[in-house]
Amino acid sequence: MTDPSTQTCKYRRVLLKLSGEALMGDEPYGIDPKVIERLASEISDLSCAGVEIAIVIGGGNIFRGTGLAAAGIDRVTADHMGMMATVMNCLAMQDALERVDLHARVMSAIKINQICEDYIRRRAVRHLEKGRIVVLAAGTGNPFFTTDSAASLRAVEVGAELLIKATKVDGVYSADPMRDDSAVRYDTLKYDEVIERKLGVMDTTAVVLCRDNNMPLRVLDMSKPGALLNAAKGLDEGTLVS
Repeated sequence: MTDPSTQTCKYRRVLLKLSGEALMGDEPYGIDPKVIERLASEISDLSCAGVEIAIVIGGGNIFRGTGLAAAGIDRVTADHMGMMATVMNCLAMQDALERVDLHARVMSAIKINQICEDYIRRRAVRHLEKGRIVVLAAGTGNPFFTTDSAASLRAVEVGAELLIKATKVDGVYSADPMRDDSAVRYDTLKYDEVIERKLGVMDTTAVVLCRDNNMPLRVLDMSKPGALLNAAKGLDEGTLVS
């Protein structure tokens, strides 16, 4: 039987979507250094295997625009504040990656030139071709669009072959497995099944973007060692939506 550790990667270029909440670890707020260091190590393994990596990070560990909008603040203002939170997370990820000797570039969808580069698709692709990790901040740069939608959009734009959504559970379930012991995990799903069953993998806009552009989506447990590398190798990790 083939040793999985010796298998070459099926996907040459991937986009990894991380939620801001995932960076909190056991902390009530902000970034848990142990979590971001472990993620950087996993990403390093992926890069050393020859995979080109782009990353989109949410900002929910610092600020959630939709939550403040529900409390009465102007939605556009709230979403712009949420975009700034993603920039902070992306800078922290860049630092963690550089500490494991990876070259990383933060590119923002909103202009913030003294801190990071503007997102320009051709430049992002060139960074990827040179083996740099591209960390994409500020979502799409537009209010009313989630970082899930940004991940789908950027994956299509930069020519990724797989979109990986790293979560706290090991795939997509019929219900929340933390609350429902009878929840069933799916090995594979179709895009339309995710939408019709309202499974909450990503928001509908993000799933439709993947469907219309034939972008495979794999949902996996970010806390499982080697899960990212297994996904890049095309192994049965988490749930595949295609």
